[in-house]
Amino acid sequence: MGNRIVIRNERKEDERTVEELVRDSFWNVYRPGALEHYLIHVLRNDPLFVRELDLVMELDGRTAGQVMFMKAKVETDIGEDIPVLTMGPISVANDLKHRGLGRILLDDALLKASSLGYGAVLIEGNITFYGGSGFIYGRERDIRYKGLPEGADSSFFLLRELIPGYLEGKEGVYGPPEGYLIDEKDALEFDKGFPIREKLRLPGQLI
Repeated sequence: MGNRIVIRNERKEDERTVEELVRDSFWNVYRPGALEHYLIHVLRNDPLFVRELDLVMELDGRTAGQVMFMKAKVETDIGEDIPVLTMGPISVANDLKHRGLGRILLDDALLKASSLGYGAVLIEGNITFYGGSGFIYGRERDIRYKGLPEGADSSFFLLRELIPGYLEGKEGVYGPPEGYLIDEKDALEFDKGFPIREKLRLPGQLI
């Protein structure tokens, strides 16, 4: 294998392959089964979807990973709306994980987002992975996660400024776009179009 990596925009003909990759990547990770392949199917038609940042990674011509972004905002405590991005899902094919491909894809995507003039990316994620790409805790910029009780663990809420100081002094609240709130019944119906897989209840799942 030559390990030739290409990162490009997703095309219409990629959609089913990407949905299958995402389904496999998230299957039984956060819940029995997965919803993320339906989520990307829905987000592609959302008005906040950023088509220029809907990216596919190829490794030696094979679809190896994907990432997509949505427009979002921080509502400041003085009534401003600060435009930002959110990201996800991001995934890598199961048999290609733990090879650094996710980091390569993430860093390339952030570079593209920066070149398009976006100021910051706010996500839910693990600092162990995302910290290596410059993400910090949201609380370090006094940005709160919408609906999270005061004093609750907010270590999942991360941000990365693409423009240095973009969120400095912009204390406020962030919540993910409504497009991420999908109907689970619709997701289960959508999943019927894919090969049957066993849903397992495993330690560490969130649901």
